This record gives sequence, C-alpha cells and structure tokens, in this order.
Amino acid sequence: MRTQHRTTRTCSRASCTLPANKTLTYIYADSTAVLGPLAMYAEPHSYDLCLGHSEKLTVPNGWSVTKTEPESEQAGPSDDDLMAIANAVREVGNQHGQVPPAVPLQPELGRRGHLRGLPSN
Repeated sequence: MRTQHRTTRTCSRASCTLPANKTLTYIYADSTAVLGPLAMYAEPHSYDLCLGHSEKLTVPNGWSVTKTEPESEQAGPSDDDLMAIANAVREVGNQHGQVPPAVPLQPELGRRGHLRGLPSN
C-alpha cells in the first residue's frame, strides 16, 4: 500500500485546514510582524497562513505589520545579469583558442600505487 505525501502546507492556525499562501515571522527586537509570500521551506519560528487568516491578522498594541509582496519583475534575472553572463561566456570563448602557459613538471623520485615522491626544492 502506497502512502501519499502532502505536498502543500496548511495554515498554522488551530483547526484550519486550508492551504497556506503567506508566511508570518516576528522581529521581537523591533516589535514588528512581517507577512510575506509563502516561504520555500517551513521554519520553526514562522507561521504559514491561509488567505483568510493573513487578511485578518492582528498584532499586539505597539507592534507594526510589514507586508511584503514579490515584485513581478523579479521572476528571473535582470537584463544586466543576462548581459554580464553573455559577456563572460563570450570572453571565455575568445580565450578558448589560447593555450595557457606550460607549468614545468618536476621529476618523480619514485612511484608506489597512487602516491609519488617529489624532490624538495
């Protein structure tokens, strides 16, 4: 009998079985609650919340809430990143025909299996 593994995380609120779509973390030193997109991995000191619980979030008096949303433009590398990669590949391609300077080899004193003795300088 095969057991199925749960691939989605559920809301951390008691008795809520809805899928989580936000992650809540606390910065106690700053009295701040940070609500952002669902983290890649479940962390022990963060809470995954469903849409309903993330919208109804309340914090203690004197605390602030910072809500972060992912920028749609950050879905991939920027144009500058792509140009830097292309330039690096082009540079390596241009150097491909060049032979690196030869390193002088030291004569071996003896060889035994994978070990070898080299003279000291």
